[in-house]
Amino acid sequence: MDTTTRPLVIDPTGSDIHGEAARVREQGPVGLVELPGKVVAWAVSDPALLKELLTDPRVSKDPRQHWPAWINGEITPDWPLFTWVAVTNMFTAYGADHRRLRKLVAPAFSARRTAALRPRIEEVTGELIERLAAVPAGGTADLREGYCYPIPIQVICELFGVADAGMRERLRTLVDSVFNTTADAAEVAATFEGLHALLGELVTLKRETPGDDLTSLLISNREEDGSRLTEGELVDTLLLVISAGHETTVNLLDNAIHLLLTHPEQLALVREGRAAWSDVIEETLRVDAPIASLPLRYAVEDIQAGEVTIRKGEAILAAYAAAGRNPAYHGPDAAGFDLTRVNKEHLAFGHGVHFCLGAPLARLEAEIALPALFERFPEMELARPTEELGHIASFISNGHRTLPVVLRPAGPGAG
Repeated sequence: MDTTTRPLVIDPTGSDIHGEAARVREQGPVGLVELPGKVVAWAVSDPALLKELLTDPRVSKDPRQHWPAWINGEITPDWPLFTWVAVTNMFTAYGADHRRLRKLVAPAFSARRTAALRPRIEEVTGELIERLAAVPAGGTADLREGYCYPIPIQVICELFGVADAGMRERLRTLVDSVFNTTADAAEVAATFEGLHALLGELVTLKRETPGDDLTSLLISNREEDGSRLTEGELVDTLLLVISAGHETTVNLLDNAIHLLLTHPEQLALVREGRAAWSDVIEETLRVDAPIASLPLRYAVEDIQAGEVTIRKGEAILAAYAAAGRNPAYHGPDAAGFDLTRVNKEHLAFGHGVHFCLGAPLARLEAEIALPALFERFPEMELARPTEELGHIASFISNGHRTLPVVLRPAGPGAG
């Protein structure tokens, strides 16, 4: 690790995601950052270089094999990001192990299964729209809580057979805590234990009474040699797909709604048919990536990354928010929300062998939820300025703390 350069200290509260991303870019394509717990990593903000590293076999996600800090016991359960590296699933697997796990999980996210969810997503969306319609004219509604959150959590829980409302609420609370990078040691430990206990309950339930759900499918899926997911891999895989399956979509919906409401000229393009909802989705993913930065990867051997040498065993942070707004790649207006932009390429769902299996589902949910909302409430506007919305307590997850809107203006003489 280069000790001559002082690392940029990452704010765990995520209070200025894009300002901090700009400071990461100022360090060059690769720069040193300090994560919570004084863990130092190389943040990669150049899109082309990041794509290279995400597909480089010399870059691993397995701390047990390739991160000396983990191997030497320096990373303890009270580290705020412990859950992100301690799990044993596709997220932290490398090489043949990753290929084995992904092959077992991939059938759960086949194109057929994803497409079959459309009617249910439309139904859930319609029910939420009707609830919002009951808000009196001139009244406010928090769309993050009342729309952006319920759609993906409902869909992912139904997909995995989490039928009990109490279990869903516990799951939501625990997953929110995973993304909270300001959590103290007690919360980190309680979250790690709580998630494994809850998902262990789900696995036990589905073993006793299997159903037409993806938890049952993961339990029964076998490799050609007869191998299955181990108990630990099964629970940690559920943690990965359930948490990633709703957190990213919540933020995608939240950020897309916010961007359209703060850029009425762009919303007009959609309403006039000069831009498609797919343009809204992809440009939102580029300019306001749902996951701002994703920990961690590790150099299997020395890697020359531009002018920087990432030494064997050093940690790497994928800086997606910084990459999405990189002017060298997207031009001087890279920070702007422009639906007519030709190059909307982004890395919001990752790249290479770790590309998000749930990306088609997230896009499908947004493709249904966004037009339904804006068609039902054409006069909708933000109830408070952007600077008062706050940011969720995370440098990983990129979304607002709240998204209050006035769905319909009050009628003449109201109040």
